[in-house]
Amino acid sequence: MAASPSTARAINDRFALRLLQDEGPLTATQLKTLTGLSRPTVADLVERLQDSGLVHVVGEAGADRRGPNAKLYGIVADRAHLAALDVRTRSVSVTVADLLGTTLAEASVPVGDDSGTGPAVEKAVALLERAVGEAGADRLHSVAVGAPGLIDPATGELRDSSGLPAWHRRLVGVLQERLPAHVLVENETNLAAVAELREGAARDREDFVLLWLGQGVGAAVVLDGRLRRGASGGAGEIGFLPVPGTSGLPSATGCDGGFHELACAAAVGNLAAAHGLDPADALASGHGPFLDALARRLAVGTAAVVSVLDPGCVVLAGETGHAGGAELAARVEAELVGLSPLRTEVRPTALGDAAVLRGALLRARDAAQDALFP
Repeated sequence: MAASPSTARAINDRFALRLLQDEGPLTATQLKTLTGLSRPTVADLVERLQDSGLVHVVGEAGADRRGPNAKLYGIVADRAHLAALDVRTRSVSVTVADLLGTTLAEASVPVGDDSGTGPAVEKAVALLERAVGEAGADRLHSVAVGAPGLIDPATGELRDSSGLPAWHRRLVGVLQERLPAHVLVENETNLAAVAELREGAARDREDFVLLWLGQGVGAAVVLDGRLRRGASGGAGEIGFLPVPGTSGLPSATGCDGGFHELACAAAVGNLAAAHGLDPADALASGHGPFLDALARRLAVGTAAVVSVLDPGCVVLAGETGHAGGAELAARVEAELVGLSPLRTEVRPTALGDAAVLRGALLRARDAAQDALFP
């Protein structure tokens, strides 16, 4: 069935806006070439987008050739402002950006263990408000929050967890109450995977698994270019994965005995100390025996993930993956050769500590563009 004229216009407008987002400012002739549309159709399209306040003239092209210069059209970046929050156990980081994702302000603040729920929430909200002011934004259109824990797929809310601070969940509610903005929350590991998929180590992959190796241990699963959350939002909870070499088995209420026991930051620190190394410097030390021992541990959990999903690629992220870099990734890949018949490339994170915040910003930008673009 052929699309109606109004539907066809909406499809063409969105396609053009995506091109302007990805390619930057373009002339009408360039839009005609990239879209395959006729010149009159492109002219109508540009006029509609200008009238809607989404596109404006940003300059001219062709100054180096004879004849009249062509107008360059670009997205109106300040049509909407976005915010991204990376909520950690002991800190909050914020980025405020425009509709194109250009960073306008950044800030972070520690949140101590002695902070109560109310003061911790107010500290985070005040940080966001200061960043919005520094960015010169009148209001926010979309806000994305990255936090540890499970996100309920039915409600989109952060679930209660005995292992995480209560202020995490309360913060999302307060932002939704106070801000005239669309507030989204997503698991931090999933956001890191989105960022690595679109801008980082997995840009050339449709299938991969990101292992988050930090204070906690988790994974994000991307198959066919899509993030997979699971029926209850718990896909990737590999800290609970039963593996050999631990003190026992994990339980429904704790991941002691699971892969977490081998791969969390505390376990990595203990392994470093056992090799006579300072835990703060061990991953960057190039100490072969320590890195080999750590790679064997990581390969145990990675092999289990690979045997079930066959992603073809694993990205090591979190503080351990970032600090270990290419050297640790290569060792884990070599260990996997002996544990699994499935060929798997292991790569270090390309975005490091910025992955969660960048993923949250991409999520906020997508939400704003979905709402604003026809």
